[in-house]
Parts: sequence; C-alpha cells; structure tokens
Amino acid sequence: MTGPHFAEGNHRISAARLFLATLLLLPTLCPAFGQSAEAPAAVTGALPLTIELLPTGIERLDNSLLATSNLRRLAEPAPVDAFGLVARAGAEPAVLEEVLRAEGYWGGLVEIRLAGQPLGTPGLAEQLAASGAPVAVQIKVTPGPVYRLRQIGVRAAEPTEQEALAAIGPPPGLAAGDAARAGAVLDAEAGLVGALRTAGHPLAAVTARDVIVDHDAKIMDVAWTLSPGPRARFATPEVTGSGRVNPQLLARLAGRLDDRVFDPTAVERTRRDFLQLGVFDTVRARTGARLDEAGRLPVTFATTDRPRNAAGISLAYETNYGPTGRIYYERRNVFGNAERLRLEIEGSRLGLGTEDSNARIAANFRRPALFDGATTLVVDAQALRERLKAYDRDAVVLAATLEHPFADRWVLQAGPVLDFGRVGRDGQLDRSNLVGVLVGLRFDTTDSVLDPRSGIRASATVIPYTGFDGSDGFIRAVGTLRTYFDLRGDGGSVVALRGTLGSITGAERGVPLDKRFYSGGGGSVRGVSYQSIGPRDAQGRPEGGVSLAEASVELRQRLRGSFGMVAFLDAGTVGQHQFPDGAELRMGAGLGIRYATAIGPLRLDLAIPLRQRAGDESYGLYVGLGQSF
Repeated sequence: MTGPHFAEGNHRISAARLFLATLLLLPTLCPAFGQSAEAPAAVTGALPLTIELLPTGIERLDNSLLATSNLRRLAEPAPVDAFGLVARAGAEPAVLEEVLRAEGYWGGLVEIRLAGQPLGTPGLAEQLAASGAPVAVQIKVTPGPVYRLRQIGVRAAEPTEQEALAAIGPPPGLAAGDAARAGAVLDAEAGLVGALRTAGHPLAAVTARDVIVDHDAKIMDVAWTLSPGPRARFATPEVTGSGRVNPQLLARLAGRLDDRVFDPTAVERTRRDFLQLGVFDTVRARTGARLDEAGRLPVTFATTDRPRNAAGISLAYETNYGPTGRIYYERRNVFGNAERLRLEIEGSRLGLGTEDSNARIAANFRRPALFDGATTLVVDAQALRERLKAYDRDAVVLAATLEHPFADRWVLQAGPVLDFGRVGRDGQLDRSNLVGVLVGLRFDTTDSVLDPRSGIRASATVIPYTGFDGSDGFIRAVGTLRTYFDLRGDGGSVVALRGTLGSITGAERGVPLDKRFYSGGGGSVRGVSYQSIGPRDAQGRPEGGVSLAEASVELRQRLRGSFGMVAFLDAGTVGQHQFPDGAELRMGAGLGIRYATAIGPLRLDLAIPLRQRAGDESYGLYVGLGQSF
C-alpha cells in the first residue's frame, strides 16, 4: 500500500478524486480525432500551436479525452508563451488520467511531446521561446486494461443500524466483475442514500468510503459505511413568501405532509401542487438538517407570487382554414384563495368576411384546494358562433366540473354540461338542447407543458348526452395518447407520437352535426383540407361520423441555437360505424421549422396530402405557437 498517487501497488482513492473523475464524463460535442487545433499569436510572446491527440481506438474514451483536454480547449481563447505552454502541458496528464480512471482504466499512461521533445526535457521552455516557430503538441494516451470490481461491501456505522441497511438491499448498478468506473461507484453511493431516504431516513449519510485498487490484479474493492439516522416523520410544514394567498388554504395544502413518515417524493409532489395553484412563480422546498425537539423533520416551502394580472394575444394561420386570433385577460388570486379567472375572445376564418367567420367568447374560473386541499372546481362558460364547411352553429355551453388528482400523476374530473343552441346548414338551424355528464381522466408524466421531450400524456373523456325534453341521447367518448422519446438524452432529437380514438354509441335517432367526429387540417391530419376526411353529402360537404381514429409521428431535431426542424406524418379516418374501420384512411406528410421562445416554440409547418381528393387543397401551411401536440 502506497500513497494517493497511482503508480504501482494498491492505493486508496479520495472522494474528491472520484468526484472529479465523474465530472469528466459529462457528454460534450467534440471535434474529430486527428484534426489539429490552432491558436493564433494574439498576445505578446504567444506561440502558434498545432495540437494532436492521438486516438486510442476506444470511441467512448476518445470523446471524453477530447472534451476534457485543457490543452485543446484553451488553445485558441487563451494563448500562452513558451513557459506558459510548458506549465499547461505539465498539468495535462493529471487531468486526462482522471478521465481514464473514470472509465475504468486505472493503469493508463499519458505522454505529451512539445515540438517532438518529451515534456520533461531540461530547458524545453527556453528552446521553444528561442525558436519562436509554431509548436506541434502531441498527446498520446495508452489506456491499458480495464480494471474490474471484485468486492463490494456496505456496513452500518452502528450495529443497531444494520437492520435499516438490510431493508434497502445491495448498492444499485454495481456487481462483481463490472468495469471499475468511478462514476458507477458514486452513482451507487447516491442510490444507497436515496433508498434510505425513501425508506423514511431523512438524515441518511455516508460516513466513509473505502476504495482500494490493486494494480497487480487489475481489480478494485469498494466498501461504504453508512449512517441511516432515525426514521422520522414530517413536522407541520411552514409556508413563507406569500402575503396574498389565504394562509389557511396554504396550510391545508401543506398540511397533508404533517406527521407523515418522511418521503422525498411526497415533498416534491406537494411542491408541484403549490405551483399548480397558478399563483406562484417559484416554489422551493427545504427540509431541515436536523430533527426538531419532537423528533420530527422540519420542512419549509418558500414561495414567490406571480403578478395578479396578465393579458396576451395569440395568432395562428392555416391555408385552408384562415387566420385565427385570440385575446385573453387573466386575474389570479381573485378572492385570495388562489382562484383564477380567465376571459377570452377568439375569432377564426377572419379573412372570409363577417358572415363566414367564427367567434367565441369564453370565461373560465378555477377554485383550487377545496375539501381536502386537492380538489379543484372548474366553471366554464362559452358563447359560440361557428360557420364551418360541415355545419353552422350558434350556442351557449356551460360546464361545472370537479378535478381531483390521485396516484401522483392522475387527475379525475366529473361534472354536468349544458349545451343549448341551434345547429344546421344553409341558414336552416334547428334547436339542439342537450344536457350531459362529463367524466374524464388525465395522466401526465411529461417534462414540460409547452415543449415536452420525454414522458406520456394521456386523456380520456366520456359524455352521456340527452335532450332537455328527455328525448333519446347518445354517449360520446374520446381518448388521446401522446408519448415522447428523447433519443440522445439532451433534448436535441425527440420522437413524438400521438394517437386518438373516438366513438359515439346509442345514437339511433342521429347525432347533432356539431357532436359528430371530423378530421383533417391542423391539429389532426396536416396537408388534408379542414374537416374533409370522412363521409360527404351530395354537395360534397363533410357529414361527420360516429367513429374516429388519428395518428401522428414527428421527429423533432434541434439544429443550432433556438432553431429546430421537424419531419412528420399524420393519418386519420372517420367512419359511419361505432368503431373505425379505416375504409377511408387519409394521410399527410411534411416538414416544419421551430424557433424556441420562453413561452413555447414558434411553429411553421408545410404539409401535402399523400392521396388528394377532388376539391382538396394541394398543400397546407400552418403557423402557430407551441408544438403541434
């Protein structure tokens, strides 16, 4: 056993060294091996350089070495003279050796030559300065064999704590025979502490880490000493920072943690619940570093209020539907209980004149944290004027629903819906007065509301309708699933998938035109004319159907800075039977441009139909804010 410098024999590795080795594995875009990096002589005495890092033949290791090399990274922005170059080159082996060890190459060797001379050549800096010629810097890394894990141990700091360790199992992600990567060791350590915290031990900590490398046997032994600390419950949470929201409401929301066994996921879930009130810009959760006198863990939620008033405008455009504009005003924390009132005025098909344009005036009121602090009352009121290819409609729609989250990512909603007005064609509008009960379910694990890159977002809604006069009704059901895959883990390449199914049952006497299913255009099948998919009447107008199936796939690729590009394929069918049969499947494909902003990506999509019908547009252009789905 020798000191902490790795040469021969067995050595003990410091925590700082392991941590540094892990940091060096962060992925970075790198230039290819074999290319030279030149540094201009931008300061007095600075030497022009050509730097070559010879490839090891191991791609993963080569990328990490390139990303970490200070000689390459600092060559252009920070040129140096001969003495500075020798000093910088002298520090390079230690940096690259950490990369080797992070990848499991504990016996690797780093050699550096300046102008063909080994780094330790006497008087090297003076020779380079006297020459003044460009300096060829060559870095050669010999990784050697990969070292393997042999023994992996976990022990308790006190004998009485061994039972807590037995409950969490072995270190995650490590097994005898695996490559002895520093990052995997630290990940396993974090996993052990995380498992103890999840089991209710908020003060769990590593008191010692013993890592021994045997260079002769090419193996590593690692053992941890852990102190789980006591299993604790939450103290009554404290909420700070908000002087506007009713303290009783905030206490009710935070109070769901009171006296519960410690669970870090419960803290995060409560933090998200505070954010979802819609009245806070930020919410930070802090747990205490020690237990209080009662043996419970203090927890504090620090909040920052959002402005009470907000207003905005949004614009969108489709070639075969026309421009759409919406103006909204929002008042937050209306009565001091985190209520939100949103008023909207929207117009669409605005370029077709007053008679053919659509209008909507809407109000939405949300009152969160009712009953148990988790249920939200949502009241919607809309006045509609629709002039579409399929039908004309004048209506008022009222709805009052209760939304209740459960199982962390699920939301259940239910409540009555009133829909009364007139629907028809060619100026002949018939009465259509319906009452329904909405039952819905939502599930969301996505990482962003405006621009998701991973996770699943699903929703299903069922509304049984009947006439005000007790006439026969029908049941309208729609379900949509969206999922997102981050291909590289950095958000640069994302595959987005969407699928929708809809069905109407019990409609023996027919379904009002506005409750039938339609497809085509933005939001469904781009490139295909708006509402054009499905049955048509004798005049070629869409009649709608009682079943719907749609699917979309997008590849979203970030290009440079805020710009990105998408390629997409959409498909949809509308049928006259209860279940879609795909008899008239229509498809559209295209390309789009995205520009990222703080409120979501600006979207420009150009699509063409893959099978064009008579009277359809030959292409569709779509402009809007936010991803297409």
